Amino acid sequence: MSKFVIKSAFTICLLALLVFVPVAGASINKSVKIEAGSESDGASSVNGSVTVGDGATVTGSVSTVNGKVRVGDDAKIGDASTVNGALTLGTNVTAGGLETVNGSISVGEGAEIDGEVSAVNGGITLEQGSTVASHVGNVNGSIELEGAEVRGNVTTTNGGVHLSDKSVVKGDILIEKPSFWSFGDSKKPRIIIGPGSVVEGNIVLEREVDLYISETAEVGGVKGEMSMDDAIRFSGDSP
Repeated sequence: MSKFVIKSAFTICLLALLVFVPVAGASINKSVKIEAGSESDGASSVNGSVTVGDGATVTGSVSTVNGKVRVGDDAKIGDASTVNGALTLGTNVTAGGLETVNGSISVGEGAEIDGEVSAVNGGITLEQGSTVASHVGNVNGSIELEGAEVRGNVTTTNGGVHLSDKSVVKGDILIEKPSFWSFGDSKKPRIIIGPGSVVEGNIVLEREVDLYISETAEVGGVKGEMSMDDAIRFSGDSP
């Protein structure tokens, strides 16, 4: 079973407790907003969105069960999580870990994430100059690094992975074998390592994929169900 399924299942249980035992300061059926430039020790909701304004500082976490989490430009927060909803971070945000179960994660330019970025059913996008100190992964959905750096591993099961604009993965790219718990698309994932991008570790394949590696990209190796000989090398911006 994927570690992202296990971890996110725990999050579902933890956040769902808010429905029955709301913590101090939590909102039940309305959205919560932390004003731009203000300071807060955290915010949570159950059936509502959580918005952090530009330049705000949140020393604790922000979370909801059924709703989106939006973080404005230049804000600083702890962890951010939701069960059913997207996480959207603006430019130059500093945050802890990011987690959703059913929803996408979008990290803006120049953001610094000091933890994991994980989803189950949703795509993940890291924009130019953003960094993630730990791992990035999902089960179903694309993972796109657009000039970003991931200092851990990048993991998916049924989603594609696309590195562009000289992105860097310091760990491995792992494509996991589908299991009973993986209910996504059964077609081959598409893995693209674009021009100037670097995978310092290996591309570890527990299943066959469509693998494209730019002639100017650097990859430590390809292991598992395929080898480097199976990769399609290409010139130009995309295959």
